[in-house]
Amino acid sequence: MLLRLSTLFVRTLREDPADAEVASHRLLVRAGYIRRAAPGIYTWLPLGLKVLAKVEAVVREEMEAAGAQEVHFPALLPKEPYEATGRWTEYGPNIFRLKDRKGGDYLLAPTHEELFTLLVKDLYSSYKDLPLTLFQIQTKYRDEARPRAGLIRGREFVMKDAYSFDVDDAGLDASYQAQRDAYRRIFDRLGLEYVIVAATSGAMGGSRSEEFLTPTAIGEDTFVRSAGGYAANVEAVTTVVPDAIAFDDAPQAHVEDTPDTPTIDSLVAIANAQHPRPDRAWTAADTLKNVVVALVQPSGERELLVIGLPGDREVDLKRLEAGVAPAEVETAGDADFARHPELVRGYIGPSVLGPNGADGSVRYLLDPRVVPGSRWITGANEQGRHVFDLVAGRDFTADGTVEAAEVRAGDPAPDGSGPLELARGIEIGHIFALGRKYASALGLTVLDQNGKAQVVTMGSYGIGVTRVLAALAEANHDERGLAWPAHVAPAQVHVVATGKDEAVFEAAESIAQTLHSRGIEVIYDDRPKVSPGVKFADAELLGVPLVVVVGRGLAEGVVEVRPRVGGTAEQVAVAEAADRVAELVDSLR
Repeated sequence: MLLRLSTLFVRTLREDPADAEVASHRLLVRAGYIRRAAPGIYTWLPLGLKVLAKVEAVVREEMEAAGAQEVHFPALLPKEPYEATGRWTEYGPNIFRLKDRKGGDYLLAPTHEELFTLLVKDLYSSYKDLPLTLFQIQTKYRDEARPRAGLIRGREFVMKDAYSFDVDDAGLDASYQAQRDAYRRIFDRLGLEYVIVAATSGAMGGSRSEEFLTPTAIGEDTFVRSAGGYAANVEAVTTVVPDAIAFDDAPQAHVEDTPDTPTIDSLVAIANAQHPRPDRAWTAADTLKNVVVALVQPSGERELLVIGLPGDREVDLKRLEAGVAPAEVETAGDADFARHPELVRGYIGPSVLGPNGADGSVRYLLDPRVVPGSRWITGANEQGRHVFDLVAGRDFTADGTVEAAEVRAGDPAPDGSGPLELARGIEIGHIFALGRKYASALGLTVLDQNGKAQVVTMGSYGIGVTRVLAALAEANHDERGLAWPAHVAPAQVHVVATGKDEAVFEAAESIAQTLHSRGIEVIYDDRPKVSPGVKFADAELLGVPLVVVVGRGLAEGVVEVRPRVGGTAEQVAVAEAADRVAELVDSLR
């Protein structure tokens, strides 16, 4: 059906929505692709659905080309499978839970590992049935505490999730690679720039995990890369650990008065003024900062954790959360300190923490840079006093290490491939080698060649379809509006009839109908009482690749054909317009 703006269910807006923070959110709402229903929840309008369907079609085609078969699960799921894997509790407040009229517990699915596993368990029992890969494109739900950026972080979203099932690890490796290759083809076809980075598995579990990120300044994910080819999500970066240092001749630790030094800068200043070292000046890197946080387990249990790290680094909460998942991290409050009077704010030192403390009740984890033999200035657990020359491994130990310190540009890559640079991106895909976590929890086994039961090994592969659409909008717009690539645009051609002359509308109608009959998708602006300026502004806002203007030039027998971005406008004879536009459309495909 020819899309006519006089009847199309769309209203464009001249002003940005008040809650819009990023370009994709502003423009998708203003152009009438989506409408906000509630925070993080959007209604899809006809033009938005057309773009979404085209993104889904690319994903579906490449999944099937990779050998995956499509299924479709309900979004309303029973509690029991998630209880069996522990995720009913581990998800904490991040899922929508509800009860039916009989008191039964359900959830709105955030992901479907359990249901895929149980489906295969129900139907397959032999190694001869495997390998198998299933996928779906389905709506998911997560109770985001802070939904933002329109479709980029919402409470309801469309996701493609696929799962592979293999008898052994070699099979899993092959399935993982097949999906990884399919993802590359998907994003190449969509025209999205992407970087594949090592990632943490988090609550999903598994032995291997990679993210596909599209670089953009508004991205929520920080990643690193080196000139030598290393790339990782910042949560997955491991510290290059210095060698241990001999401390046989290290001076004994000594406590000094350091009044009014609750910050690292004030401590360094007074250390250099009153307790100078003979070889060089003290720096923030010589101080051991002890940061107190509270870990809140999904069960609600609260535990204090202290992270010891060099004073020139800050704690990166995302890295810390990845290391302590499924617990959530909160700032320690007054009530936490009241329960632990041994922790003197601003002057906390290792002697009261972890294995060094009287009861070991406050767990203590160190940054990997705090190696045996390293010497530090740190708190003496007394107001206005610090201990100098405290040696790790001699004077204190910890309960372990944690990757929680910020990663900086210039830090060495873990694989030795050079210094790291930092960038931001939007996560558009994530693949996991899950292994046997879910199959073991839910009893998915098959009989092998010898008739022996083997636990199946699994992979999980997700693409945020609605997030991909938002990423495309972020990458394809200008100050006037959207500028869709032809393969995802709601139409390839936008025909605009300007003026009041009936001949203009007749010519525009003829061109639009001719293009439509040739299988070209057309939006025809046939609104009779709308000014040319408004029509041109709407054409630019909607972002269709080619615009055909039928107006003043008709008196000379020509129409104007202009690309939405780039290129040069052409004056084309009316009789040749359909052929020329069709030629241009073919060149865009």
